Amino acid sequence: MKVLKSVWIIFWAIALTLLLFLPIVLAALLGRRGDVAFHGTQVYAWILLKVTGIRLTVVGLEHIEPGQRYMILSNHASYLDPPALVLALGLQYRWVIKKELRRIPLFGLALEASRNLFIDRSKGSDAMRSIRENVDRLPDGTGVLIFPEGTRSWDGQLLPFKKGGFIIAKDGGLPILPVTIRGSHDRLPKGSGAFTSGRIEVVVHPPIPTEDLTIEELIDETRAEIASALPLKSRTASVLQFSDPAA
Repeated sequence: MKVLKSVWIIFWAIALTLLLFLPIVLAALLGRRGDVAFHGTQVYAWILLKVTGIRLTVVGLEHIEPGQRYMILSNHASYLDPPALVLALGLQYRWVIKKELRRIPLFGLALEASRNLFIDRSKGSDAMRSIRENVDRLPDGTGVLIFPEGTRSWDGQLLPFKKGGFIIAKDGGLPILPVTIRGSHDRLPKGSGAFTSGRIEVVVHPPIPTEDLTIEELIDETRAEIASALPLKSRTASVLQFSDPAA
């Protein structure tokens, strides 16, 4: 059964990429903002969650101010996190994505055409400067989403946060929108293709202004908000990680 489930989700991921690649790329090339292309990714996400039997619940949407640009920061424990967020938040944003994903045939080109932001984590401060410049060029009302852990958690526990996203938010005057994803690790854990149908809950927390807080204080407060909506077993004592400037 696990093998069949793995084949099922891989089949749909490939099929949806082939089906939606051309419409998303054309929408991205014809539109100046990239909003229509983003809606194409929402179609992809909706179908993927449907065929895997995932039911999405969203709490806290009242904390999102329409038209406001946010630095959206979320925990990350599953490949189901991106489609859940695309559908749950109801606002335009672009991803900061590791450059390796650009190499995936069709999928990487669609990500690039949709005006997402790629980061070369080996370039350190140069990569951060490039991301900040690209964020400044985004259309009004379009936010940025980063997973501050930098990778998916193997066991669902919250990993230490990297500081890159916080630096970008503070430099750009963007309020931070903390988001907690619950249940995605149980539905599709890292290292497995065998999904389990069920519920994923997305919790949107109140925005955190960045003007009067240091980077360390922003990390502390954001991590505390995200952790507050996780089960106790998914919270860890280690809070800060400053060794890697990449987001």
